[in-house]
Amino acid sequence: MKIKCLVVDDEPLARDLLESYINKTPFLELVGKSRSAIEAMQVLETTPVDLLFLDIQMPELSGMEWSETLGKEVKIIFTTAFEQYALQGFKVNALDYLLKPFSYPEFLKAANKAKEWFELVNRTEPQNTPAPAKDSLLVYSEYKQIKVELKEVLYFEGLKDYVKIYQQGVAKPILSLITLKWLEEQLPPERFMRVHRSFIINLEKISIIEKSFVVIDKAEIPIADKYKEAFQKYLSLTFLR
Repeated sequence: MKIKCLVVDDEPLARDLLESYINKTPFLELVGKSRSAIEAMQVLETTPVDLLFLDIQMPELSGMEWSETLGKEVKIIFTTAFEQYALQGFKVNALDYLLKPFSYPEFLKAANKAKEWFELVNRTEPQNTPAPAKDSLLVYSEYKQIKVELKEVLYFEGLKDYVKIYQQGVAKPILSLITLKWLEEQLPPERFMRVHRSFIINLEKISIIEKSFVVIDKAEIPIADKYKEAFQKYLSLTFLR
């Protein structure tokens, strides 16, 4: 798989340098060069792009401002001459940060980080694969596959591109590059329920039920209004019949 890249920089020399670096990197494919974020927005409307090499300081709309409006499907490597933007860049979920002027080895290190990210996504969320057995789930975490016994799961917590899996008797949750939407399709609905945009719970592990939250192993899990009707229906069918 080649990663489709778009270069966005208002400096011609910077665009040309990135083009030469991308062209000599086998797993990257340059699909375009833009002089501004506004021009790049037009490219994205018609051209599939996986990765942006995005300058931060540009006229009209800065790379940082534009990045805050982008969806999660497009990843970013920031390029800038100003080191103070590094922390802010990672807050908008950038894969890496290149400080100008940067060499090809520095570029390649950042590109390899992007390659690892896309390979991890492809391994973790295969398309058109059969659902796993209902007693376990196979997830990818820390460069290895882990079998998770569903009976040991307390709850799942979604965090942007990742999910934390909390298990009974295990202090540290598993961090896996999956989504709650994917999990909903894999989990047995009679045992697991989504109760919030960020949480799926094991219904068998609930110890306390309040009006707007449940307690599972000392953790208070909120019940969002969107999911309250389905949760109340579960309670009436399970406990009140």
